[in-house]
Amino acid sequence: MAGPTTARRGAAQQGNSSARPPRPRPEGRRPTSRRRLAVIGVLVLVLLLGSGVVWALYGSSWLRVEQVRTTGVDVLTPAEVEAAAAVPIGAPLISVDTDAIADRLRQKLPRIDSVDVVRSWPHGIGLKVTERQPVLLMKKDTKFIEVDAKGVRFATVDKSPGRVPLLELTPRQSASLRRFGSARLVREAVRVAGGLPGGIAKETKVVRVTSYDSISLELTRGRTVIWGSGEDGPVKVKVLTALMKAAPKAGHFDVSAPTAPVVSGS
Repeated sequence: MAGPTTARRGAAQQGNSSARPPRPRPEGRRPTSRRRLAVIGVLVLVLLLGSGVVWALYGSSWLRVEQVRTTGVDVLTPAEVEAAAAVPIGAPLISVDTDAIADRLRQKLPRIDSVDVVRSWPHGIGLKVTERQPVLLMKKDTKFIEVDAKGVRFATVDKSPGRVPLLELTPRQSASLRRFGSARLVREAVRVAGGLPGGIAKETKVVRVTSYDSISLELTRGRTVIWGSGEDGPVKVKVLTALMKAAPKAGHFDVSAPTAPVVSGS
């Protein structure tokens, strides 16, 4: 049995134990000052580099527009295109509005079908032009209006360009004219002319339209083609091509009903 001395010693040990402060629990490691400095240094470097890039693109004289190069023109000249483009020479290359230049070119020069405006680093702007190609001519007084395969009347010229057929629109006063109108008849003529293969197109002198379903072609050497309406164009092209090969001396071809074509004359 423990005596009073032993009891007092145990109580003292318990008192000392309760008075001792608890050990602190380990906490997550905080970034050292060296690590903080490294992060700050990286951020400063990124900001400096970004500022340098912005200055090089916008503020320096290194990357500015100094020249314009035009390609793809045939009837138009590079000087005409570049004057209409009005590229801001001396402006920062990055700031040039290429879409605005393309819109300006199509508006000022209707002969342009499409244009690709590209930055040519470090000092240039490239204008890649695609011109409209006439498939028909419409005579107006002593001049000619060029019409492309989309039906766009894009230019008036003094002389007929070589090997482009002339449209003769002489619509009859009929139900067809009242229903479709002359504008629709022009679109049908464009549809026919635009679908002709290169060889036949070059030999076509006149596309004659009197009604929606009465379109004919006048070819070289006095030959004629009754086309009918503009429908079934690809089939009629195949039939006409085969007939012209089979009867090269024929003077009259009728493909208005492509399943029952007619060839006559020699």
